[in-house]
Amino acid sequence: MNLNIFSYFFFYFISIFAVVGYGFFFSQITNQEKISSNFGYSGLMGVFFLTIYSYISNFFIAHGLIHNSILIVLGIFLYLIFSFKNLHKIKENYIGILIFLILFISVLIFKTHDDFPYYHFAYSYYLTQSSSYIGIGPFNHGFRTPSSIFYLNSLFYLPHIKYYLFHMPAILIMGFTNIILLKKITQNIKKNSINFITFFSLLSLLFIDIFFYRISEHGTDRSAQILIFILIIEILLLINFSTDKKDKLVKVYILIALIISFKAFYILYLIFFLPILFLYYDKQNKLKIFEIIKNKFFIFFLVLVFLIIITNLFNSGCLLYPITFTCFDNLAWSFESDQVQHMSRWYELWSKAGAGPNFRVEGQIHYITYFNWVPNWFDEYFFNKVSDLLVGLFVLSLIVFLTFYSKLNKINPIKNKFLIIYFLLIILFLEWFYNHPALRYGGYCLFASLIFLPLSNILSKNFQVNGKHTKNKFYILVIIAYIIFLGRNVDRINKEMNVYQYSPLKETYYKFNDHHLRIQKEFNLLIDNFNNCKSQNKNCSKKLMPKIQQLYGKYMFVNDQ
Repeated sequence: MNLNIFSYFFFYFISIFAVVGYGFFFSQITNQEKISSNFGYSGLMGVFFLTIYSYISNFFIAHGLIHNSILIVLGIFLYLIFSFKNLHKIKENYIGILIFLILFISVLIFKTHDDFPYYHFAYSYYLTQSSSYIGIGPFNHGFRTPSSIFYLNSLFYLPHIKYYLFHMPAILIMGFTNIILLKKITQNIKKNSINFITFFSLLSLLFIDIFFYRISEHGTDRSAQILIFILIIEILLLINFSTDKKDKLVKVYILIALIISFKAFYILYLIFFLPILFLYYDKQNKLKIFEIIKNKFFIFFLVLVFLIIITNLFNSGCLLYPITFTCFDNLAWSFESDQVQHMSRWYELWSKAGAGPNFRVEGQIHYITYFNWVPNWFDEYFFNKVSDLLVGLFVLSLIVFLTFYSKLNKINPIKNKFLIIYFLLIILFLEWFYNHPALRYGGYCLFASLIFLPLSNILSKNFQVNGKHTKNKFYILVIIAYIIFLGRNVDRINKEMNVYQYSPLKETYYKFNDHHLRIQKEFNLLIDNFNNCKSQNKNCSKKLMPKIQQLYGKYMFVNDQ
């Protein structure tokens, strides 16, 4: 395949502009032009719109080359229209382009994450080949826990480049988040109103770019955790500042919906609606609380959550697999309850360091009960991964602290309400530790936020404003973060060139082989056999494993395991 860096670069940027174009369009039709003035939030609006669209459209049609080409061309058209209408905001576009230029190096990938060929690619590719099937859960464990990342991936299956932009959603989340955080930092610096939000934004940006530099490792988990940092910021802004509450509430709806759609178990983060309910509760005017649901984006939020749940149901027979009480065992494609319980225990066992690719602990049920797993988890997981994260967080926090801390405080610190958010984070951390203590299941953002919030509060109260000197400190740290990001990716690419003979300039694509297509081939074989039987008026579908039926014109795989 002749896919060099120039063609990859071209498709990379037209995809970004197309997504932003849909963000401009969506914000226009929903009267959220103020939000779209931020290039980063225009991008997230586009991601949100395309996520909803991808779920709905794939129920009827495949996200094939023609469909996606039209979608991208239309997105570019929308981007140009709205850009020409708002030429005074063109500076925002330049900043966005610069950020994505820096991030481009991270999508030059040869070695992918282990889960990518196993089910990330397989699920994304299946969406490009057909409209959705019912009962695909038995084909692969990953198909039982769908993610909107896969649905977004499928929209970037394009002519010439084909499926080699399946990492695009992760880079979009990374890029738009960087732009949003940079905007929050620079706005406060320009207004000379540096506060705890400014410091938390800086720490979040440094953490994301230094620790999450490898896009191939993002999967469905890190993209959600990246957005959680922005979610915390927007809720802090909502409960601490009285201006633009409606706009901030819209952002909260978009962020929580996207986070849940990336990984369904992040539904736990609905707990962040509690401080919003307290904020809007008024004893004198009890109808005020209905302002939360009167917001039109509450409807879009519910639509996306419904699409996530219905997709889970069609795939596995569970509203949220593998939570047993959400499962229906009377559907043709459902799993038996003991199978669901087995997988639930397996996920818990794996996250508690009781299992891996080549080992299993004995007495598995006893092991995961209460805190029996803790000693082994500390030996096998904490001192391999969590300890490295904590050391990195300590070094990062110390550098920022020494850079900004001053005993000569010349400003009146703003009293902020962050304890309620901190309390909710502690609850989420305890749930994480007790049930699924793996960093990929929310641990990164929880550890970081629990450290960054009090540190940001301390710095905001012990910080000496010093004009240009202060501004330079922020910008120097941001520049250093991007230098580290670039350096780590250059080192990664160099290793992939030496080990795998990767040629990023001439053959700009990740490692690919027939293993990536195995499930699609199985789908095709079963469906072809079924159609042949049907065309010959023979009742031979019972011979197929798994058995196939048709439900309202859609193929349905009957689970007979």
